[in-house]
Amino acid sequence: MAFGFVTTRVTDVLNWARRYSLWPMPYGTACCAIEFMGLISGRFDISRFGAELLRFSPRQADLLLVMGTISYKQAPILKRIYAQMPEPKWVVAVGACAASGGFYNNYHTVQGIDELIPVDVYVPGCPPRPEQLMDALVKIQDGILKRDKGRIQNSESRIQKGDI
Repeated sequence: MAFGFVTTRVTDVLNWARRYSLWPMPYGTACCAIEFMGLISGRFDISRFGAELLRFSPRQADLLLVMGTISYKQAPILKRIYAQMPEPKWVVAVGACAASGGFYNNYHTVQGIDELIPVDVYVPGCPPRPEQLMDALVKIQDGILKRDKGRIQNSESRIQKGDI
């Protein structure tokens, strides 16, 4: 009987496991959060991507989904949530308001959450369709496999535009 074995690197196996076991934390403040509720329902079924286990504690989540308008009053809260998340962590800006402030061009609205925290994937739309959110999830998963496998991700080694 011949014994077969597989050779690979531990980091490749860990990244493969991370790809299919994302734990998202929704931070919904507007209508984009309603579309996210549609995504986790039975019709679209986010569990096909291994991301159905929603976490409402930042210490247990590795994917932050920012959905909706962020005011400057909420900015310190969002920064604190991001800081409490363990590494590696990823951020998706969902909708026009989170990505660029939307049509709220005034003194109290943050004009894109990338002013506060690093963003890996932007989802356009007002509000975006659940299919667009699934596409963002696939882009995050692909970026996890393509990232630098030799070290733990920190704020300097985020997923780059060329990776996605």
